[in-house]
Amino acid sequence: GTTLTISSNHWIMAWTGLEINTLAILPLIAKSHHPRAIEAATKYFLVQAAASALVLFSSMTNAWHTGQWDITQLTHPASSLILTSAIAMKLGLVPFHFWFPEVLQGSSLPTGLLLSTAMKFPPLTLLFLTSHSLNPTLLTSMAMMSTALGGWMGLNQTQIRKILAFSSISHLGWMAIIITFNPKLTMINFYLYSLMTATVFLTLNTMKVTKLSSLMTAWTKTPSLNAMLLLTLLSLAGLPPLTGFLPKWLIIQELTKQEMALAATIISLLSLLSLFFYLRLAYCATITLPPHTTNHIKLWH
Repeated sequence: GTTLTISSNHWIMAWTGLEINTLAILPLIAKSHHPRAIEAATKYFLVQAAASALVLFSSMTNAWHTGQWDITQLTHPASSLILTSAIAMKLGLVPFHFWFPEVLQGSSLPTGLLLSTAMKFPPLTLLFLTSHSLNPTLLTSMAMMSTALGGWMGLNQTQIRKILAFSSISHLGWMAIIITFNPKLTMINFYLYSLMTATVFLTLNTMKVTKLSSLMTAWTKTPSLNAMLLLTLLSLAGLPPLTGFLPKWLIIQELTKQEMALAATIISLLSLLSLFFYLRLAYCATITLPPHTTNHIKLWH
């Protein structure tokens, strides 16, 4: 499905790829037969089906007005607006973000990894291909709202998958703000984000950790993995000596070149919100001992 979407020239083929992707991930979400997982799969299906219908609708409107189905020739303003909202729905950008934390919470860690990296790739590719005709104001406001909301909502969570979902939303904000000005920066941001998120998800999967309280005892089982988790989380937060700072630096630089210094300042300040919960995750993972007795058997007893 992904290959079909990213290599297609025709809107119908791109839509087919997106549909195949959605149908392929559904059994993975619902695999555990838990009511929560079934609910997540249903939510995911409904949102993605609606978004795909909107993609098809926008491309048909464009074809109706311009007489062509080429992805790069999305010139009609109304259809580019509809497409932006459809892709925002597929990715989980604010204001279409509500489904994403719930779905991620309902699925297992490996599936969550797929949802936050691989499933974001085809919609982002479509944005990349149509980036020259998208509305910068709309995308900038969506991006700022995403960074703000991803930071604020993540502050109060104890479930690690939900925290990672909100972190994904705020990272998407960074990707969306720059896509009309320099699409290649969006892609480098996405690749680095995928790499770091994959590290976090696979580490948590190895430790069998899904809650903050069980993360506190994880250092007894795998001390070296824990140290790596600390560094990866700080890198995701975008602290300077680490890799995650690079895309943010480049994006801020590009925004100031485009005379959007105010937008760059606001989005940087908003990313401090998400820095707080990354620091809390890192703190729980490495520095603290739990204040209360846990249900987990400590391996060194």
